[in-house]
Amino acid sequence: MNNEKLDSLRQNISDMLVRRGQSPHFADDESLFDSGRLDSASAVNLLLELETIFGVDLADPDFDISQIDSFAEITRLAQSQG
Repeated sequence: MNNEKLDSLRQNISDMLVRRGQSPHFADDESLFDSGRLDSASAVNLLLELETIFGVDLADPDFDISQIDSFAEITRLAQSQG
């Protein structure tokens, strides 16, 4: 897994948090969506990035939106793709 890509993804999530008036800091296992820190528009942006940069197949019947609730889950999803 390319750490540079993950670092960029972490920064993009921090930027999304700031745009929503949240602290840019988050723990790897912290809930981002269920907690309300990020919204559905943020989820769309994140999913597009995961599809484009990491090749995540959003049409996969095994894909579950809960797989992107924390950075740790996002990392596992991205790593499973390649």
